[in-house]
Amino acid sequence: MTLTPPGRPPDEVAPTIGLVVAAHGRHVMVETPEGRRVLCQTRGKKSDLVVGDHVRWQVTGDGGVIDGLEPRRNLLFRQDEWRTKSFAANLDQLLVLVAPEPVFSESQLTRALIAAAEAGIPTVIGLNKTDLPTIAVARERLAPYRAMGVAVIELALKTDPEGARAVLGPLLTGRTTLVLGPSGMGKSTLINLLVPQAAAQVGEISQALNTGRHTTTSTRWYWLDGATHVAPAGHAARGALIDSPGFQEFGLRQVQPEQLAGLMPDYAAAMGDCRFHNCSHRHEPGCGVREAAARGEISPTRQRIYGELYEELSQKKW
Repeated sequence: MTLTPPGRPPDEVAPTIGLVVAAHGRHVMVETPEGRRVLCQTRGKKSDLVVGDHVRWQVTGDGGVIDGLEPRRNLLFRQDEWRTKSFAANLDQLLVLVAPEPVFSESQLTRALIAAAEAGIPTVIGLNKTDLPTIAVARERLAPYRAMGVAVIELALKTDPEGARAVLGPLLTGRTTLVLGPSGMGKSTLINLLVPQAAAQVGEISQALNTGRHTTTSTRWYWLDGATHVAPAGHAARGALIDSPGFQEFGLRQVQPEQLAGLMPDYAAAMGDCRFHNCSHRHEPGCGVREAAARGEISPTRQRIYGELYEELSQKKW
């Protein structure tokens, strides 16, 4: 990997299309198909570019400038107390890490699954720390997700790294994967296991963006084998990980309340039995979802989460 800092244009004419591997404000790190990384700026005051974007750019005297954004295959949003914004694009899959300790939030997990489903992105749940004695409880909590067709893999990243490699290798090879996980679930361990040069890459990009420690809390791109290459179709040729700090609270502004049930597989499976086509699945008579819940086919936790999200989406003002 070679970074081209401001004031030192590339030795050769850069290609038109590049991959965004890091971004901070109007500063964007763009990687060429040959592996050169060039610090670019956007033309406007604001930038909506995210890691995973493919952009049109050109060389300038101080690095590069972004001319335009190529069409995205998909886009995920994150949400904080004040706003919702995009943070990753053109993903092949989402890997959400959870563990028996500390106890993971099913509400956070469900938001991730819904956001991915709305964007058409497959999701895999990685259950880490399978060597802990409390693993049975975590497995029981994930049983409803297995039952509704969500893939769940089991890992012991610290105590059995080679076993984890064997499980993760076929899953990640040739795909662009966004890795998420609350603090303590093992995400850093996974990144360092699969990308030994990760810390060096973060430092190099931080220096180039001249933002110091701030980029350590930014979403970033890693090639799994350390190589840099963008396939013609825009997919990673050897597989890549996108790491985002902490566990993003997924923004669901793009989801209407009436769409929510269809994005939750256990609810979607029972929707066809509802008496009313516009059933909210909360209080209507003849509701197939509520009947399925009464039969134990939908867990009380999932019902609670659905109710909370329905209320949230019904009150949104964006």
